[in-house]
Amino acid sequence: QSSYHKMEITYVYTKIRSEFGRPCQFSDQPVELIVDISPDPTLAANFIERDIRDFAIQCSQDMSVHEVNTVCVESLTSSINHVEGGWPKNIDPLNIDETDRHKKKALKDEHCSTVHNVQQNNAGDIYHLYYEDDEMVEETPDQPSARAITFFRDPNEVKRTATSLSWHPTGSPKMAVAYSCLEFQRATEEMSFDSYIWDFESSSKPDMILKPVSPLICLEYNPKDSHILAGGSYNGRIAYWDTRKGTQPVEMSKLEHSHQDPVYKVIWLQSNIGTDIFSASTDGQVLWWDIRNMAKPTERMVLDLSKEGNLDKAIGAVSLEFEATMPTKFLVGTEKGLVLYCNSKAKTPAESIECTFSGHYGPVYAIQRNPFFPKNFLTVGDWTTRIWSEDIKEPEMTYLMDACWSPVRPSVFFTVKMDGMLDVWDILSKQNEPMLRRQVCSDALYSLRVQDNGRFLACGSHSGLVTLLEISQGLCTLQRNEKSLVASMFERETRREKRIQGMLKEDGQRMNFFMIWI
Repeated sequence: QSSYHKMEITYVYTKIRSEFGRPCQFSDQPVELIVDISPDPTLAANFIERDIRDFAIQCSQDMSVHEVNTVCVESLTSSINHVEGGWPKNIDPLNIDETDRHKKKALKDEHCSTVHNVQQNNAGDIYHLYYEDDEMVEETPDQPSARAITFFRDPNEVKRTATSLSWHPTGSPKMAVAYSCLEFQRATEEMSFDSYIWDFESSSKPDMILKPVSPLICLEYNPKDSHILAGGSYNGRIAYWDTRKGTQPVEMSKLEHSHQDPVYKVIWLQSNIGTDIFSASTDGQVLWWDIRNMAKPTERMVLDLSKEGNLDKAIGAVSLEFEATMPTKFLVGTEKGLVLYCNSKAKTPAESIECTFSGHYGPVYAIQRNPFFPKNFLTVGDWTTRIWSEDIKEPEMTYLMDACWSPVRPSVFFTVKMDGMLDVWDILSKQNEPMLRRQVCSDALYSLRVQDNGRFLACGSHSGLVTLLEISQGLCTLQRNEKSLVASMFERETRREKRIQGMLKEDGQRMNFFMIWI
């Protein structure tokens, strides 16, 4: 089991310089073959060939950026002259000591007069505008904005990571948050396993506590029944809750028939009764469940690229995506940077993985289809966000722990980074830089989810802080001809990539013919 986060240094090994022995003396001598180890063909099966990638290298000198804060003496003197009508009569302007003392006193008084006074009352109103002078700038199409509304903090003394967020499916101001400690070396026996349901109108304490037997890494509301939630645990078990029946899980999967590694994603399937879910884990399996009987999974798929169904050769799954309009197809983001396009109705292991998308060099932490153009999807991994098309096998680069599309605007998507930054992208406006960049917190942001109406966005941090933001009206309102413009852009880029692939293929064939002719 592994965690994809920065490791803390727990111990440093040191050695005295004198214990290293005498310094080495080097001298020139003829080439001499000391040992010749021949390759062992039997070990080739244990190695995975890495895809060759092309990188652009710019041969230019690195320059550092320097900034200097300066103070204009004339402006300072001018500001002093405007305080109480200029210099007092009892102060000699030529006396340096007296003028310096008067300058400091005048600047201090001027600063204190501009400090905002926070209005205090018995009951704090999270929506109250305490700083009345700081009026919000009137929104324009060129000035998008996002402001923090409230915060949900992990109530435990040892803060844990908010690993998963799920909005209430009916639009109610509630959110389910899964908490888990991903720095497993820091986990203790006294650390809480609880996850919570929060209400926007009461952010001081959770609306409900969920008590799993193992920390939850993922948690999802049932879109057909808002009282039902399903979660995946660190010990590999799947559980579901009914909020009408208390804080304990109604039923859990048996340990011997569950995942062998932490469950990183659980998704509800579209069905008439709304009781079917499927889960993905780093043990290399995708399991289907019916919450009415969780003794065993109803189906099982092994993510083996050799298409033999061998669990020993399976690659771990980190993210999962399902689209209701494609009920038999789903996408899996893996630990090795591959995106697997899978068929849930495959009759043999060879048919389960139809194709792969290669481009990331690290785990694919998030994957989601565009709600307006399901054939196009985005992924997050190795600090990059990539937009893909099912028709081509190479990614479209754009410019990071999670990402999601806007549910109301087909050209807008959101990403969160390890430095606590939220980026809002509009591919119709800019492809090389985000249209809005906001520092949400100082910790790493791990999870991200947008409400169905596109108005509210929640970010979960590594320290367990969940920040709720309200998106400006321009970012959650469908623009004129936006859908048709995005459709034409995806079609144009798909045709361009196909042409490039065709040209590369023709060049390869010509080169092979030339070498054969020689």
